[in-house]
Amino acid sequence: MNRYALLSLYRSLVRHKLYAALNIGGLAVGIAVFLVLGLYVRFETGYEKWLPDYDKVYVVQTVWTMQDSPANGTYAWTMGGLIDQMREDFPGVIGARINGGDRGGTILAKGRATTVNSAQVDSNFFQVVPLPLVAGDRASALAQPGNVAIDETTARTYFGDRNPIGQTLVVSMDKVRTYRVSAVFRDLPKNTDFKLSVLMPLTREMANQYWYHWGSSSLRTVLRFDTPAAARAFEGKLNAFVDRRGKELADPGGKPSDVQHLQLLPLADLHLEPQGQDSSNAKMTIVTLGLVGVLTLLIAVINYVNLATARAGLRAREVAMRKVLGADRGVLIRQFLGEAVLTVAIAALCGLILAELGLPIVNAAGGLALTIPYGTVVPGLALLTVIVGLLAGVYPAILLSRFPAAAVLASARSPGGGRAGTRTRELLVIGQFGLAIAFMIGTAILVAQTRHVRLTDLGFERTSLLVLPAMADSAVPDDRKSTILTAIRALPQVKDATIANAAIGGSGESNNTNVPLPGVVGPGPSLSWVMVSPRFFETHGARLLAGRWFDDAHGADDTTGRKAADGANIVINRRALTPLRFRTPQEAIGKTLGGDRPRTIIGVVEDLRFDSPRNPLAATYYVYTRRPAETIGTSVVTIRVAGDPRVTLKRLRDLWQLMVPQVPFDAKTADDRLADFYEADDRATRLFGIGAGLAVLIGCVGLWGLASFNTQRRVKEIGIRKTLGASSAAIVKLLVGQFLRPVILANLLAWPLAYVAMRTWLAGFEDRISLSPLYFLAATALALTIAVLTVLGQSLRASRAAPAWALRHD
Repeated sequence: MNRYALLSLYRSLVRHKLYAALNIGGLAVGIAVFLVLGLYVRFETGYEKWLPDYDKVYVVQTVWTMQDSPANGTYAWTMGGLIDQMREDFPGVIGARINGGDRGGTILAKGRATTVNSAQVDSNFFQVVPLPLVAGDRASALAQPGNVAIDETTARTYFGDRNPIGQTLVVSMDKVRTYRVSAVFRDLPKNTDFKLSVLMPLTREMANQYWYHWGSSSLRTVLRFDTPAAARAFEGKLNAFVDRRGKELADPGGKPSDVQHLQLLPLADLHLEPQGQDSSNAKMTIVTLGLVGVLTLLIAVINYVNLATARAGLRAREVAMRKVLGADRGVLIRQFLGEAVLTVAIAALCGLILAELGLPIVNAAGGLALTIPYGTVVPGLALLTVIVGLLAGVYPAILLSRFPAAAVLASARSPGGGRAGTRTRELLVIGQFGLAIAFMIGTAILVAQTRHVRLTDLGFERTSLLVLPAMADSAVPDDRKSTILTAIRALPQVKDATIANAAIGGSGESNNTNVPLPGVVGPGPSLSWVMVSPRFFETHGARLLAGRWFDDAHGADDTTGRKAADGANIVINRRALTPLRFRTPQEAIGKTLGGDRPRTIIGVVEDLRFDSPRNPLAATYYVYTRRPAETIGTSVVTIRVAGDPRVTLKRLRDLWQLMVPQVPFDAKTADDRLADFYEADDRATRLFGIGAGLAVLIGCVGLWGLASFNTQRRVKEIGIRKTLGASSAAIVKLLVGQFLRPVILANLLAWPLAYVAMRTWLAGFEDRISLSPLYFLAATALALTIAVLTVLGQSLRASRAAPAWALRHD
């Protein structure tokens, strides 16, 4: 750009400070929103892409397709011995197993137990998943059973400045062992699903009883292939492999692969892939927030174009004089495009500053840890500046360069673009507010749904409940569990306590079995089952719909010493009535099911939702044991307290550290554990709301600037109307009405967009709100209110102008 163009831009910005502030401010906010949400999308889609050769690593997924089973779905878990059988059938396959991770173990040091992200892995793990090492040999690090690899943070925590290689570390996972540190790997970044700080060799002795049991899901199996084609070719052989190896899966007359099959998932896709029956669509959430950033930037660009075209006439005489002095259209277009690019560059710098200042707020609102990688962002921002500058400046540049010099210089007033210009600006306002209103509708529905799932009836009284999963730790001796439970019940403020293999927050086990129905051919519907101990339902405050609870007065209630899945007397939930073919709870009482494993229904309980609101509630039956320490493997304790749970938590912690110091204390309130399920949706709602609010703000800035300009151009018209008898109220009504017309028409764009988007998002929840018209009407009313307040000041000022002054105004 030549010196004249730079001076022209400088004069334009200085002479029209308010216009410059509106234009640059709107663009800066739009760029800041785009930048922040772009960083979020980059973070969420970057899981495992930090790993060398991540594109060569695949996770084996187990896919269940049983008829009418609550367990159907895709799981990134397999049986323990899968890789062994694969190596037998496919010599040369490269793979490893991961058992644990995400606070899966404990380090014992100086008389204290600390929970760590530990896992047991195969000796060739570093060859399959090449975590960056800072010390040790990749090939031999896990070759010996007594070796352990730790991350940098663990090394600093336990060994300080000493060389950790060769030091010993006492770790408890399935049992307490002393290991020798053989390798140190870099701390893993935040965008990873590998929660690994301590890696121990996986041995056959560590495996559970389902090591070679098809149908079990005990650990993760990862495979490595040189090319995607090799991975696809291997995946094509897996159905036949399942049919050969998993014969116990097959129903009579069927194939094992009809019940369960295996598929490969690229490691980088694991984070955004729904697992099990979770119907959440993380990909859609990421795409939606990315679109919010793009559309907010688009609204800012529209805002720029609208203001630039509205004020184009103010530079008409400048254009005419330059044409008279010999400038052609090409020169003028290049000048105005250059000015647009420079304006966007200033806005981009301001946007980068706003993004840096706003990131702490966004991180707090979204529970994130985003930072701006300037090495990537600055070049990207430079490219974005050129693209946005050209997009935002091309229409004003063409419009300005088309003004005929003679007509402009002969006219008493600067041209305003005529009817076509007015229509163009109205269409831009319609698009701008259409997107803004759609954002407002979406924000209202997101807030309403997240509030609904937090406050909805879960079938139990969640207040004053504590959950203690630590009782299930293998380091807690079985012969002490009853003593510990008795001591917990004796604490002040503890009203009740119970043990089960399922608990609020999803702790425990997932068990399913088919229940044959009397007179019905086939294995019967698949139901989940839960093992409970005395006063399970009373502790949770569950609601009995029919029949009775378990008790020790009825000997057939107790399953101690028998297989839990066989049961005896059972309690079913409401959801089980339909697959078991009962019309009412009362009809189910006393009925016996199960064929050669008879189970008699003694009670029907309201559905208890212990996990994500996105997961369908399973048809479930409950079996009972009087001696949970002996019978229940995954012993999760649920405690009902009186008064402030925080006081009880402190006393419970002191008791736990006295009785089981080798196991970290990890009790939480029921609300805190349930909050983990809402975290992702809450974060998306907050980020969406921030983007939507700023998009509406940009739209209001543009509408205010447009109202200001158009009102100034109509001063003489207003004076004539007042001379002919029009009142100030009539003038205000006229001006406000004309500005509101495009805002009202914007709903024709906003409502269908919001309806389709929100219906798709709500489909991910089993328990969801309805798409009431009230959300749409409320957003429209709010948008109209904002628009009225935005233009009302300009309209009132114009309507109060003296007719004589208005008629003299030029």
